[in-house]
Amino acid sequence: MQTSAAGEKRAALAAGIGSNLIWGFLPLAMQAIARTGPGPWEILAQRVVWGAVAAGVFVLLARQGGQVLRIVREPKTLALLALSSALIAVNWVVFIWAVTTGRVLESSLGYYIIPLLNMAVGALVFREKLSRIAIAAIALAALGVAVQTLAVGRLPWVSLALAVSFGGYGIVRKQVKADAQSGLFIECLTLMAPCLIYIGWLQHAGLGHFTAGPMPASALIAAGVLTATPLAMFSWAARRLPLSVIGFLQFFSPTVSFFIGVAQGEPFRALNGVAFVLIWIGAALFVLSAVRSARDLRRGELAPQP
Repeated sequence: MQTSAAGEKRAALAAGIGSNLIWGFLPLAMQAIARTGPGPWEILAQRVVWGAVAAGVFVLLARQGGQVLRIVREPKTLALLALSSALIAVNWVVFIWAVTTGRVLESSLGYYIIPLLNMAVGALVFREKLSRIAIAAIALAALGVAVQTLAVGRLPWVSLALAVSFGGYGIVRKQVKADAQSGLFIECLTLMAPCLIYIGWLQHAGLGHFTAGPMPASALIAAGVLTATPLAMFSWAARRLPLSVIGFLQFFSPTVSFFIGVAQGEPFRALNGVAFVLIWIGAALFVLSAVRSARDLRRGELAPQP
């Protein structure tokens, strides 16, 4: 039994790392898709359609059809998923636009900010108690954003849009009693009608790329697969790994994206470096805070009951 449990933990860790590596290399995938011709809005529309197909397959494999039917019968849950679908659509289109127009570093900064933003929202909205380490992490993140603003000479709106949209998405999804695959399937279905209308208009106007050849079609289908697959992997891993490990894994993907942006020669001056160092220190403090919280929780569970 212990060997089986250890094997499941190793598999969960591999799935967690794998999903974050896929997200980290996603800028390269989106750039490759964009090189076949489609713009950000067409990629978004096709991503939604093929993401629904891929998520539907995962729902069937996980035998979650009953969960999808339950969601459909609950107006409140559907309303929450409609809101989360709007937030994730904003996040996707900003991300696609950013990484295909030479702003990978800005997108990377946004995803570093997300877990720190979640901590701040947890304290302000849900009255969660923050440790001194967590407060220091948030303060360093805020300082990093301020330095980045000075570095680029304007508010880093790409980073903030990605952080706020995905952070808001996570908060909304936290209120929804549904697995990642089922929720993503409903979200994609919610966005499906306008996306199909837009794709139809593009094809009718001769501007669509799905029928332009096997390469663009394959690339656009891959966008959907790359949406659903890492989410399913991470969801499976998150149920089997400690919160501290999940918190640590959250920083894999923006780190990979950061090095991609640097390797591609995006502008990176001394002030940009200072901003990222501040964010990295904040991220390290976030992980330390999560590890301490998990340790205290275990000690509380193991303490003798009166």
